[in-house]
Amino acid sequence: MGKNILPMFMYFGVVPLGISFITLFITTENFLISTILPLIIGGLIAGGIASRTLIKADDKTELTFMFFFPLGYTAVAWAVFMLISGGFFGADSWLGYGILHIAMVPIFFMTMLMGEGRLFLWAPLAYELAFVFGICLLLLIKRVRLSFNKKHVVTLFTVFILAMSTGAAVQWHRSKTVLPSYGFEYGGGYSSTDLTPYDVTNPSNILPKLESPPAFTIKNSSEMPKLDGAEAAYPVYSAFADIVYENISSIQSSWDIVSFTNTIYAYERLISGDVDIYFGAEPSKEQQEMAKRQGKELVMTPIGKEAFVFFVNPDNEVDSLDVSEIQSIYSGKVKNWSELGGKNERIIAFQRPENSGSQTLLQKIMGDTPIMEPLKEDVPEGMGGIIEQVADYRNYDNSIGFSFRFFATGMRDNSNIKLLAIDGVEPTPENIASGKYPFTANLYAITLKDNTKSTIEPFLEWMKGPQGQEIVEKIGYIKTELKEE
Repeated sequence: MGKNILPMFMYFGVVPLGISFITLFITTENFLISTILPLIIGGLIAGGIASRTLIKADDKTELTFMFFFPLGYTAVAWAVFMLISGGFFGADSWLGYGILHIAMVPIFFMTMLMGEGRLFLWAPLAYELAFVFGICLLLLIKRVRLSFNKKHVVTLFTVFILAMSTGAAVQWHRSKTVLPSYGFEYGGGYSSTDLTPYDVTNPSNILPKLESPPAFTIKNSSEMPKLDGAEAAYPVYSAFADIVYENISSIQSSWDIVSFTNTIYAYERLISGDVDIYFGAEPSKEQQEMAKRQGKELVMTPIGKEAFVFFVNPDNEVDSLDVSEIQSIYSGKVKNWSELGGKNERIIAFQRPENSGSQTLLQKIMGDTPIMEPLKEDVPEGMGGIIEQVADYRNYDNSIGFSFRFFATGMRDNSNIKLLAIDGVEPTPENIASGKYPFTANLYAITLKDNTKSTIEPFLEWMKGPQGQEIVEKIGYIKTELKEE
């Protein structure tokens, strides 16, 4: 037994630790492959060398079992920590798992940094499987028969299968409510959509222009109200600034006047005084309470109208839902599309983060009907770690999601979704303007009553006037009733 400790320390301590450090210096676009591939290659080489040790060993049966043992060890450890963490790779308990696989610590550090939790299993398993395969391959080439205790190997194999099945079952159960991350690629991680076509500093932006010179402009950068808002509203307020703020493209490079930090953070910035005007839907009850706690009174100026739409994959046979059916889906009462005239498939109902504009409107539609827990996803967190957040929409055949019409069909230009009629009424511009479509919402420019910046009020009046409404309509929203300037 004592003679076998040194080769175990070498092949499952020193060698994988060295490979782990090597992977830190391999930079490719695919972090998963750049980590797994060196472990497989290293495992094969180490296994080939270990086969010579095995051939020369006095007790080949014992050493064979010890070389196979790490596979069962890894599987059991992974299953235990999957049960402890509930399959959430951002849990602190995975630190203990890392200690049990100390040779993989460099890789596990990068795993947490990159948010690639799958490597907790795949990294050690890749090396260990490759190691065993390398041994078997070299023994086969040398035509040496593998010596092992059948009872021990069957026990180890059974433990391995049971442990892997247990961990997989935890992962499967979690997958019902938590999806793999897509992540946000744009806007510093705040946006799911490329906003550069609407950026005032982009010389090739697609912001609409007026048919005549603007009736209102602001020349001094210090007098320009700072703007922020919802993702769906960004094209509107960016276009306003592009027209009203003189030389904004050059000023914006030095002063962050037109910004986007999404609904939740933008509201906080409005209340704290970091921005002057917030653009988006009606604030949630929680956001209104936040303003009251800070002693701030919100002034809500409607500048446009929009439809709140529900959408599905085009292959979905359902074309229309009524309000009660929407409530039944998002309360969890109705779980299968067959109950609504569709295929016999489970409904995957996506939601939006709490206090976002679209989630606030869903809550209004639901009324007193409780909303079920939203689907979640694991995402990398800043400089390390993994957090759990509300999952972004995935266009599966059995999905349903919701958003504002312009965002779903204009900004994202997603032709692979089908907007649902509500109570048989399509969300067309005509039905939105007439109020026939039941789910309509105002687009607001929201300010603080105690903000004394002199340009805010005339800017709001311009937005409500003919030129402001011309821009609102050109962007893709429905204009409000015109107020003469």
